[in-house]
Amino acid sequence: MSPTPPARRLRLGMPRRVFSQVLLMQVAIAAGVAVLATGLFLAPLSEQLDDQAMRRALAIAQTTAAQPQIAEDLLSSKPSVNGPVQIEAERIRKASGAEYVVVMDTHGVRWSHTDPAEIGGTVSTDPRRALAGNEVMEIDSGTLGRSARGKVPLRDGDGKIVGAVSVGIEYDSVRARLIHAIPGLLAYAGGAMAVGALAAYVISRRVHRQTRDLAFSDIAGLLAEREAMLHGIREGVVALDRAGRVRLLNDEAQRLLGIGDEVVGRSLDDALGAGRTTDVLAGRVTGTDLLTVRGQRVLVTNRMPTDDGGAVATLRDRTELEQLGRELDSTRGLIDALRAQDHEHANRMHTLLGLLELEMFDEAVEFVGEVVGDHRATAEQVTEKIHDPLLAAVLVGKATVAAERGVALSVAGGTMLPDRLIDPRGLVTIVGNLVDNALDAVAGTPHARVEVDLRAEGRTAILRVRDTGPGVPPDKRELIFTDGWSTKTPPAHRERGIGLSLVRRLAERQGGSARVAEAEGGGAEFTVVLPDALAEPELVTRPSVPTLTSTAPDHGPARHDEPRTGRDGRPGPEQEPEAAITAAEKESR
Repeated sequence: MSPTPPARRLRLGMPRRVFSQVLLMQVAIAAGVAVLATGLFLAPLSEQLDDQAMRRALAIAQTTAAQPQIAEDLLSSKPSVNGPVQIEAERIRKASGAEYVVVMDTHGVRWSHTDPAEIGGTVSTDPRRALAGNEVMEIDSGTLGRSARGKVPLRDGDGKIVGAVSVGIEYDSVRARLIHAIPGLLAYAGGAMAVGALAAYVISRRVHRQTRDLAFSDIAGLLAEREAMLHGIREGVVALDRAGRVRLLNDEAQRLLGIGDEVVGRSLDDALGAGRTTDVLAGRVTGTDLLTVRGQRVLVTNRMPTDDGGAVATLRDRTELEQLGRELDSTRGLIDALRAQDHEHANRMHTLLGLLELEMFDEAVEFVGEVVGDHRATAEQVTEKIHDPLLAAVLVGKATVAAERGVALSVAGGTMLPDRLIDPRGLVTIVGNLVDNALDAVAGTPHARVEVDLRAEGRTAILRVRDTGPGVPPDKRELIFTDGWSTKTPPAHRERGIGLSLVRRLAERQGGSARVAEAEGGGAEFTVVLPDALAEPELVTRPSVPTLTSTAPDHGPARHDEPRTGRDGRPGPEQEPEAAITAAEKESR
């Protein structure tokens, strides 16, 4: 078998492809701008030089025509090479640097010229405009070639036009000035191109680093894949900029939050309104797997900051999972309750059998009546006030445990909790830990009592657990909520110091709080506040869960009767699910 060739490293695009393309494109733009700027500068410069040359020629012509001697000589002499007009015109030409100074009479006959052979001849250009009294500036061609010309009328002392003066500036000198200016312009243009090329290089390097040397087609492909992934996953994704404005949200996020694309660019407070969901997405509430409620949905939210100061938040719909979990917890609670009741019923049957064998029939009837009465009183007391089956199971089971320990566990008269809990398992854990903690605190004390007060205020659940134990010293009231703190001695300490910390974490996870104070009459009073713990009535669809039963006499041995029939005709569990409250979750003070 031939050896397997080494795997080739996958690389999207050609090396430096984007860098080269961006660099060349920006250099081309810089060069184009430099050429365009040079052209835009040279075009008006040529016109300006032409205008300056014509105005200079006109000024020389005006100066020449302003000398009265020339007009007098024109009237008193004849055109000749050595005539006074030719001599004066040449003097002016040499002094001014003009190409020619031509003085003509009203018939267009030259009285002066750079070429003496042209004196006495007719001018090659039309002098009628100047002889008509107008001043003329133009670029024209004559016997000496192309030149910038200025023509003015020549008047005598009385102001009568006796001729005209035409002065020309060699056009090649204008072009020479223009050409002389070009090197400087090119130097400036070259400097601008160099600066542009340097800037293009810096920008291209930055683009190269930010795009990780991907080709434009690869970037387009990645963007398409990103869009497909964002809008195809079953988790909501919300991207925020550093100012807290919504930058992106996928289809699932729109569905879960009940908003649309119109919120992009708006702040979270404007898009969602005030509430726990907004606080979690904005980072004002920190933590992982935070529970929020949006409309009729229970959401699990996580937020991750980004390098640019923004954040990306993910949303998961936990509504259906919560309902399935409740059904599973109810089933587990039923199994655990049946297992516990099997043992207790066996003890009761043995007691009843003994009474019957001893022919103590009246005592047997009384025993059965007490069992039925205790069971009915305890179960009805709990289920009439707490409509959530899991919590009812917890409290009925804890009442049995308390009775076995000689502790009176009661539900406060003002307790009333509807069957609309969003996260009943979390509240089961909180109640179980606090009740266990209270039972440990009152153990061995006379007239030990524990009272549970659980009520709803709007969508907020408020739990209070009071006991008649020694209480918690003021300096320890925060310390007891830390991980690992416990009054138990080793080796039990390895499994303690968790419960109260867990209670506070669960409360804060839902935006609530957990604290302890001194109870009225002595002892400790734990208070847990859970905002948004209850859903709207139409949010929760309950499975058929049996009514949970247990006996919980104030004192004496614990006795249980057969469970009552639930709403679906099955017997109900009397103890909380084993998964909800474990020994490791209990806290001892």
